[in-house]
Parts: sequence; C-alpha cells; structure tokens
Amino acid sequence: MSTGSAKPATAEQGVLDLRTYRLVPDGRDEFDRLLCEGALPMLRRVGIQVVGYGPSLVDEHHYFLARVFSSRAQREQQLGAFYGSDEWRENFDAPVMHLIESHHVVVVPLAAGTQQGLTAAPLSEPAP
Repeated sequence: MSTGSAKPATAEQGVLDLRTYRLVPDGRDEFDRLLCEGALPMLRRVGIQVVGYGPSLVDEHHYFLARVFSSRAQREQQLGAFYGSDEWRENFDAPVMHLIESHHVVVVPLAAGTQQGLTAAPLSEPAP
C-alpha cells in the first residue's frame, strides 16, 4: 500500500475534482437525467470543464463526476459560482440532493500533461 508521496498541489497547478455518489435505490436514471439535462449545461456555462461522468460499471447505486480546473483557486471560484447560483438553488439543489445517499470528493493535483490528455477528446453532448 502506498503512503502517498505525491507533492501537494500548488496554487497555480491544475487539479482534478473527482466526485462519487451513492444514490438512493432506483435513483440513478433520474440523477443521470438531471445531470445531463440541467447540471452539465450549467457547468459549461460557468466554464467548468467536465472530463467524465456516468454510472458505475459494477453496481447500480454509484455514479461519478470528474472535473478539471487550472488551479485550486479557480476551482473554488467556479464551484462557488455554480452552487451559489439562483438557477442551481431553485431548480436542481433539492431534486439532486434527494437522490444522493452519500458522496465523496477527492481533489488531486494534475501531473504535467495530464490535463491536456483528459481534455483532448471532448465529451459527447447529451441526446436531446
């Protein structure tokens, strides 16, 4: 088992924000719909770069969302703008939180070149 000798992210270094969600029974389809139809377009509007999202391949209860930021400061600013927006609070906060039993957030520094690799192929747009 590794003891984690990686250096902490500097203020200017890019970071990967990885969130995993344990969803309520039978909540995954609705969570996916809310993310694709509402949250993803909002994230893009505030300039947050989503590099991955979707259901777990090994069970029906988990989901993930991966986002890249150019720095920890940018992450704080953009997430504050997103989660603090009237649009999020009025339309999505309660319905999304109702579907989440628990969640975990891991923020890790990006190694040189990793951000370019993660963002080289854009995610497909959700189906209309």
